Amino acid sequence: MATHTAPILDRILESRRASIARLKASGTFSGLPQSASAAPPARDFRGALSRPGVALIAECKQRSPSGGLLQRDYDPVGLARRYAANGASAISVLTEPEFFGGSLDHLHPVQVTGARTVGADAILLIAAILEDGELRSLLGLATRLGMSVVVEVHSDAELQRALDADAPIIGLNNRDLTTMKTDRATTARLRPRIPAGHLVISESGIDKRADIEELERLGVDAALVGESLLRATDLDSKVRELSGR
Repeated sequence: MATHTAPILDRILESRRASIARLKASGTFSGLPQSASAAPPARDFRGALSRPGVALIAECKQRSPSGGLLQRDYDPVGLARRYAANGASAISVLTEPEFFGGSLDHLHPVQVTGARTVGADAILLIAAILEDGELRSLLGLATRLGMSVVVEVHSDAELQRALDADAPIIGLNNRDLTTMKTDRATTARLRPRIPAGHLVISESGIDKRADIEELERLGVDAALVGESLLRATDLDSKVRELSGR
């Protein structure tokens, strides 16, 4: 069962559902399965994060509900190239347009297929906003399309649901989506409950090299970082700091 969500997250979901309805009504979806089949093979997202130490997943987004405007002159392609050049192991692209400044929908079967069509190698599913059946269904669809799937959790109950759904990659979100408050202790609390064989990502509130070193001591495989990179005075240097380059 999905948990209660915050008003801001409810607004995001309402906006996305309206967008999905328009997309389906337009008939655009009819050609997506064929386009997804014709897309280049997905790259090995899990393999890219399976390296000694804590791999860096660098995030592209223009703004966020919690952080406001992050990049006035937003160039996601340019950002991605700088991230890769300075040691990021993978790149996360926020595609929701109204609240994050992106351009491609996601989080629905139509959107999962669309993501593969435009070359996504992995998607993130938020346990807090998906029922158990939806979580399993979307995880299965993405897997059949050749994509990796990160299931994001914040609580013990959400973690158990992710484990019950056989999620191979689990994201521990230090930000509580009901309050938008961030506490890195969330990762420390939940990490011991994840059995061996799962790849573990810590998300939110990661600002400096000491945070990365603490995650390594906890046995975390990767860190998803957005705002501290996008706000950095010297972005390239900050990527190198967090990636260990």
